Amino acid sequence: MADIISTTLIIILLLIFSAFLSGSETALTTTSRARMLQLKREGSRRARWVIALLEQKERLLGAILLGNNLVNILASVLATQLLLQMMGESGIFYATIIMTAMVVLFAEVLPKTYAILTPDNTALRAAGVLRVLVFILAPFTKLLLIASRRILRWLGFTDDATGSFLEAHEQIRGAIDLHHEEGGVRKGERDMLGGILDLHETNLDEIMVHRKSMQMIDADLSGGDMIKQILSSPYTRIPLWRDEPDNIIGILHAKDLLPALAATADPSTIDIVALAHKPWFVPETTSLREQLNAFRRRKSHFALVVDEYGTLQGMVTMEDILEEIVGNIDDEHDQPTPMISKRNDGGLEVSGALSIRDLNREMGWRLPDEEASSIAGLVIHEARAIPDVGQVFEFHGFRFQIISRQRNQIMRVRIAPTK
Repeated sequence: MADIISTTLIIILLLIFSAFLSGSETALTTTSRARMLQLKREGSRRARWVIALLEQKERLLGAILLGNNLVNILASVLATQLLLQMMGESGIFYATIIMTAMVVLFAEVLPKTYAILTPDNTALRAAGVLRVLVFILAPFTKLLLIASRRILRWLGFTDDATGSFLEAHEQIRGAIDLHHEEGGVRKGERDMLGGILDLHETNLDEIMVHRKSMQMIDADLSGGDMIKQILSSPYTRIPLWRDEPDNIIGILHAKDLLPALAATADPSTIDIVALAHKPWFVPETTSLREQLNAFRRRKSHFALVVDEYGTLQGMVTMEDILEEIVGNIDDEHDQPTPMISKRNDGGLEVSGALSIRDLNREMGWRLPDEEASSIAGLVIHEARAIPDVGQVFEFHGFRFQIISRQRNQIMRVRIAPTK
């Protein structure tokens, strides 16, 4: 009788240890590494242990799996031996049924469910014991890792093939989208965080103000005429050109003009060109992150964008880049025009110059922006021609109808999902 009780207690203890190992494995694979790093900075010793364990994940998982299998097998052997003594040969059948139920329920499902619900706390509590276990089983896990890697090589897998396919920023993006779907991150916050992640893969030609939309001043005009245009402009930085609009000779800042106006009684005598700063030209293939860093280094907020041949394509400002992160920024001098108008039938009427990225961000759509950066560009690319007013096209799951056109430029487009 004493042997039965002692064997039963040993089996129970082994199942408890198996449950501990199962829950620890789940906790350590699902715990927030960012949370652990923050706790480590705050001086948590257990968080430091968790980080150390995660940095040797192969040894950790090897030790847990080895220990868990040893414990489960030993518990099953003891249970089989005990039931054979009590019931004879039929004890093997009952031992199999009972131990399968006990291991699955109490050593797998329950501890792993608990660990999923409280991964950080479970990982912190288990870190101390796991450090000791990893140290004790290190020689055995090392042999197992060597054997498993050789088998994988024989099967044609390399270390690169088994590595992570996701870069860090893609993992962050996935986490943001997941929390947004679960309701933890609002759409505006998701768009802002996504905008920061997109800075390195978005180029200036996708967000710049096209040269046709730039407000520029002919440097050969009289001083009085130039001053009138500058004062009536809603912008503080204005390019000056000479001979032809593509020949930019300087950038005038309104703040440089105001002291000159205050210092003279005759504004027409002011040499406007002398007040202008040297223009700064940047390639259209520059990423937003590179340009933002360049703006900060030069302490400048304005640059002219050129193509590979040096031809002026447009302009970009610090505000344009910030708007890619936080959304549209209007001040008291801006004259906003409605880029997107929602219709009663569920469709939209948009400006042809509207950025595809802005439309996707606003509506949660996934229109491709690899071949074109604006809605007009997308329609022309798909139509392989400049469409006429009234023409309708269907592609990418949407119906596009041309509402208005000015010369060869598409001005307004009506868009509606086809489903």
